[in-house]
Parts: sequence; structure tokens; C-alpha cells
Amino acid sequence: MSFQRARSDEQREVRRQRILAVASDMLEEMPVAQVSLNELSRRVGLAKSNVLRYFESREAILLQLLDAELHQWAAQVDAMLVETPADRAERIAQVADLMAESIAARPVLCDLISAQSAVLERNISTEVAMQHKYAIGGEVQTVVRAMVRAVPELSEAQAWQVLAYTILLTAGAWPQSRPAPAIQAAYDLYPQLAAGQMDFTDTVRDLIRITITGLLASA
Repeated sequence: MSFQRARSDEQREVRRQRILAVASDMLEEMPVAQVSLNELSRRVGLAKSNVLRYFESREAILLQLLDAELHQWAAQVDAMLVETPADRAERIAQVADLMAESIAARPVLCDLISAQSAVLERNISTEVAMQHKYAIGGEVQTVVRAMVRAVPELSEAQAWQVLAYTILLTAGAWPQSRPAPAIQAAYDLYPQLAAGQMDFTDTVRDLIRITITGLLASA
């Protein structure tokens, strides 16, 4: 697709949204590491220099997509975590199940989280960094309030700690649970090599449950 020059704010916003939509489609096809500015520009139908008129870097584009994915996940968690009359252990287990299963069901979000600190936050301006941090701050508050609603024994500070650990574990466990083709081939040939391979959902579920239980026990 080719575009005429965008001359109004509305046209520029359409162009920005088109770039984001194409980048989002690419993430459904390939991991973050393979999303290049050259290929994105080709698919959008713009020269790379023109794409950079709307976003300062590839990383800035992907950070906006991370913000959008986090917004959708936070809204889902907020809708799922409700007050129940169950005992505390059961409520903690429910929170762990729902949060782990919902984040695991969003592979694009998990992939973006795994690249966030090491890649996506390395080639951006202070302005983009501030916009990103403010955006995710709102999503964090949504998830924190939902956890406190489901487990009222948790303070907001404790719920924030649970979420922080969940994001940190996602960043490390997601790529580890998705081995590269050569590693997977080695596992297939020699299953004993895969003895330490983790299931992503089970690992996140266990971490959330253990963290909440531990925080409440030590309070």
C-alpha cells in the first residue's frame, strides 16, 4: 500500500495507527527480535525515513504496542478478579490461576515483556520513556486494585510486589520456555537435556501463589 503525504493532524494520526497496526500484525507472525524497521516500512508502504517521522525508532513503536497489550491484559484481569466468599487459600489460588493463565494466553505481550528492559527501552528518548512509564503505571494500578479486591488481606504495596515479580518472571521464563530450534532439536534427540525445562503457565502460577502466601505470612 502507498500513501499520499499526510497534510493534516487527522491524516498523520491515521498514518500512525496504520504503522502500529502493521507492526502488531508482524508480531503475530514473528518474535520481537525479527521485527525490523525495513520490513515494517515495506509492509506499510513508506520509506523508512517516513516511518521515522511518526515514531523516533523501532523500539518506540514496539513500546506503544506493549502499552496497548498491557492495557488489554489489565482490563481482563480487572474483570476476572472479583470478591468471593472462599477461604483465603482458595482465593489466593484463584488469583494465581487467573493471572497466570491470562498472561500466558497473550504470547505477544509475553514476548514484548521479555524484550522490554534489554531491548525496547534502549533506543528511545526521555520523552518516549516518560510516556511509556506513565502509561504502564496506570495499568499497574488497575491490576493492583484487582488483586486487593480478590484478596483483601493484601495491601496495595504487597500486591504491587506480586505484580512486579510476575513481570520479572515473565521476562525470563517466557523465552526460556520457548527454546530456539537448535535447542528444541537437542531436547528432542536427548530428552534428558530438557529435564530443567519449565512450563511457563505452571511456573507463573506457582510464583504468584507462593509470593502472596509468603507476604501474608510474614506481615
